[in-house]
Amino acid sequence: MKAASWRFVCDLDEVLPEAGVAALIDGRQIAVFRINDQVYALDNYDPNSGANVLARGLVGDLQGEPVVASPLYKHHFNLATGRCMEDATRSVRVYPARVSEGRIWVRSEPMRKIAQTRRLVVVGNGMAGMKAVEQLLELAPDAYEITVFGAEPHPNYNRILLSPVLAGEKRVDEIILNPIEWYREKGVRLHTGDPIVEIDRRRRLARSKAGVEVAYDRLLLATGSNPFVLPVPGADLPGVVTFRDLEDVDAMLTASRTHRKAVVIGGGLLGLEAANGLLKRGMAVTVVHIFETLMERQLERAAATLLKESLEKRGLKFRMAAKTAAILANSGQRMTDGEETAPFATLPPAPSLQPPAARRVSAVQFDDGSELEADLVVMAAGIRPNIDLALTAGLRCERGVLVSDTMQTFDPGIYAVGECVQHRNSTYGLVAPLYEQANVCATHLAEFGIGRYKGSLVAAQLKVSGIDLFSAGDFVGGPRSEPLVLRDAKRGVYKRVVIEDNRVRGAVLYGDVKDGPWYVELMTEGRDVGALRDKLLFGAAFAAP
Repeated sequence: MKAASWRFVCDLDEVLPEAGVAALIDGRQIAVFRINDQVYALDNYDPNSGANVLARGLVGDLQGEPVVASPLYKHHFNLATGRCMEDATRSVRVYPARVSEGRIWVRSEPMRKIAQTRRLVVVGNGMAGMKAVEQLLELAPDAYEITVFGAEPHPNYNRILLSPVLAGEKRVDEIILNPIEWYREKGVRLHTGDPIVEIDRRRRLARSKAGVEVAYDRLLLATGSNPFVLPVPGADLPGVVTFRDLEDVDAMLTASRTHRKAVVIGGGLLGLEAANGLLKRGMAVTVVHIFETLMERQLERAAATLLKESLEKRGLKFRMAAKTAAILANSGQRMTDGEETAPFATLPPAPSLQPPAARRVSAVQFDDGSELEADLVVMAAGIRPNIDLALTAGLRCERGVLVSDTMQTFDPGIYAVGECVQHRNSTYGLVAPLYEQANVCATHLAEFGIGRYKGSLVAAQLKVSGIDLFSAGDFVGGPRSEPLVLRDAKRGVYKRVVIEDNRVRGAVLYGDVKDGPWYVELMTEGRDVGALRDKLLFGAAFAAP
């Protein structure tokens, strides 16, 4: 907190809840309002009446937004943005306000001016959408009045770090990317736990589950993806969860306190991270994978075998090339397709992972008739772009929401970024491509007219249960390609670089990944590596002239 710009107003207890006070700060009258334990600050001056009276106004809620009604002409002003709800040209300035150790502080400099004509609604409060908002505020801080709707009851957090939270290596507050204070200081209205359920493209209105309607000039779809749940009997039993958000993590942590045997369905990155976290929580974990090798999209067979052996030494068990046929209840009876159960999407929250003994997962059954005991089953078999809202809005979709190189949908007023997007027939689930999309989208929302997204070379530098991995490009190769391979069992290092026509086409690194970016550079530039062929496997330092 900077002493030169933040000013002490009063103790929080001196302001009644749902009321305001006037403060004189650097010669300017500022109205300070308290709603529960949150505080807001804006000009005390009412531009409609010409009087300093807003601190005496009634505080309430209008269309889901916190407002104060002027005591004179009853105009409503948004407490977070200063926008006059009846006439945007009569908006007032807002100031950063916070509570620290029970005392109210207000910064003397007003926040950015509120856009009076253009309104941006962001559907989704995840990493891709908020990266676009961050970049937009950097490029054109006064261009839009921004409203964000998120389905989860949390501010934006780093979904990549859910695994360390599950493993007990990080706390939830340590993975928050944009705390609530960030939204307020940037003048961004945030609606948590209230997803958009309808987009009226003709009237340019978005309506939330709670009934909040917001008009937009531009709308950004960032609805992300949904976990793929195997369509097998018993998938909706208590004790069957996915691994996609903080609620899922909480459900797994609850189960780990009272149950012992976990089965993770899916041997990709997400499944292995979930298995490692549950193992660290004391559960006996078996990973079930339909393919013969782990992480088949990122690793070829040799590297995948090394990974599996290393994970087995740590205590994980595996059932490979196994197809799940059903999830069994603790009665041991297979559920029939006609048996009525609640939809999976309506699984009760974490505490219900301990229902009466008559109704809980007890085993996973495979297509060969064999069974594997389980108190907890985690579905981590992949993700699917969440296009439900886009489809109901009439936007063109295939596997994902179709977008151009400027991240526009077929409706020029609607943009889309992230895992919900399909661009040039490709969808992406890694963070780097999603951030590239967000940067391009921000430049066009800012009306700079620059930047094109032309797709991404998918390069994954990962840490699976403490093991460093890297893969990029075509690491399998074809009939005209040549694989260069280095194995160092003593150091636990494996490298495979695929070349074709003296160009690097793909690479897989296990244990030593520091040269991963260099291989990507060689691939993207299409550099002739003929002269470097004998040095390629030893990295950039050895290949330097």
